[in-house]
Amino acid sequence: MLDKVSTPARKRTATWLGAAAVAALIAGGAVESGLVAPNAAHAELRSMAQPVQNVPSFADVIERVKPAVVSVKVKVQNVADRDDEDGPRFSAPDLPPGHPMERFFRQFRDGERGERGERRERPRRFGQSMGSGFFVSGDGYIVTNNHVVDKGSEVEITMDDGRTLDAKVVGTDPKTDLALLKVEGSDFPYVRLAGQKARIGDWVVAIGNPFGLGGTVTAGIVSAQHRDIGAGPYDDFIQIDASVNRGNSGGPTFNLAGEVVGVNTAIFSPSGGNVGIAFAIPASTVETVIASLKEKGSVTRGFIGVQMQPVTKEIAEAIGLKEPKGALVAEAMKDGPAAKAGVKTGDTIIAVDGQPINEAKDLSRKVANVAPGKSLSLTLWRDGKERNVTLEVASQPKGV
Repeated sequence: MLDKVSTPARKRTATWLGAAAVAALIAGGAVESGLVAPNAAHAELRSMAQPVQNVPSFADVIERVKPAVVSVKVKVQNVADRDDEDGPRFSAPDLPPGHPMERFFRQFRDGERGERGERRERPRRFGQSMGSGFFVSGDGYIVTNNHVVDKGSEVEITMDDGRTLDAKVVGTDPKTDLALLKVEGSDFPYVRLAGQKARIGDWVVAIGNPFGLGGTVTAGIVSAQHRDIGAGPYDDFIQIDASVNRGNSGGPTFNLAGEVVGVNTAIFSPSGGNVGIAFAIPASTVETVIASLKEKGSVTRGFIGVQMQPVTKEIAEAIGLKEPKGALVAEAMKDGPAAKAGVKTGDTIIAVDGQPINEAKDLSRKVANVAPGKSLSLTLWRDGKERNVTLEVASQPKGV
């Protein structure tokens, strides 16, 4: 039988004894009746005053990396011609009519929209858009979003120390929403891209220029990986819950080592402001794209000439696959690299160079990252058996 220790009388006694102990402690006298002695009480109070060691402080990381983050201001000749003054040129996901999330998908500064999501006309005007960016080298190269500088006539960056510099656009890549800028000078503070992918649950810090408030720091965790938000064929976003708002576009998200794990590019919000869901381009994508922009001013992607569709559970059962994985070839372009290598409509591509293909977009990303002219091995599933073919990757045609 449980001892009833929570009766009103006992509560009153405990309250009185607690008050007596505190009074005795203040007076410096001994506390009797088995209560805590003054020295022990002092020790307990001292332990309570110690900082909690498990709570991370971001101060050291921020002190190191903040000087490399810049505010980006772009003079726009005609704001009304831009799809978004400070938001990605992304369309909403193709949701079915009446889907509960249909009206909540918004990009940065997507303007006023009607009930069905159509953009209302805005007056045509000259103006200035703002975003964020960061130095990736000491000789003045800066990463930001394509949508920040798109259709801008002049670009200006403001450093953390207040210096303002003119910047030129070296190159842009709308398909990944990345852009590379350059300012004249040397010995700029810069940060490095992370070599390892951030894990779900890792702490991250975002620094940028939200609402024109340059040098703003927010923190959170990696919420998810490999998000597809319907932005383009190479969607592979990191989802974070750090506070990201209008003006954070193009700004970096850091890990606790001070490395850039992603470039902030979009938010999911019913109001256009932060609700804890933001998307960042992973560092691995940034590294590949920026290297190409720096070298050629544009991005050249691999191409094998196939149209794909997902492998559903029903399709997997019909063709004898144990799991609904891979990319089903809906069409192999005539005279394309895949067709020349023997790939046929109805084949399922289940691996590239030995790396499994889980879904159709995996194939798009892997092929796009292969330099034209290089050989590629495809593992096909045909007639209930695996077979391998080798092809030479072509350059992706313009407009594809």
